[in-house]
Amino acid sequence: MTTPDTATLLEDAADRIADISRPDLQILLRRAALRLRNAGDISMDDDVEEALRDLAGEFGMTRYDTIRFNVRQWMEKNTYLPVHSLDEEGDVDGNA
Repeated sequence: MTTPDTATLLEDAADRIADISRPDLQILLRRAALRLRNAGDISMDDDVEEALRDLAGEFGMTRYDTIRFNVRQWMEKNTYLPVHSLDEEGDVDGNA
């Protein structure tokens, strides 16, 4: 299971603004402000931007999350990071 990103949480809060508590809303807004403050804009060549847009749509991810995912995959493949290992007792989807 994946944790919803800040944008998803903000959209959900906007949909149920009358039901969300003030402390929860403050937390969401502070988290969003922190992410905006720390966000650096990464500019790519036009062809890379187009491919990234297509890939993000295919993955159902944001552009930022797609970049993070791809950088992590590349770093694992090139042994800059350890590869995620599966727990033998853990559940997996699909068939062997």
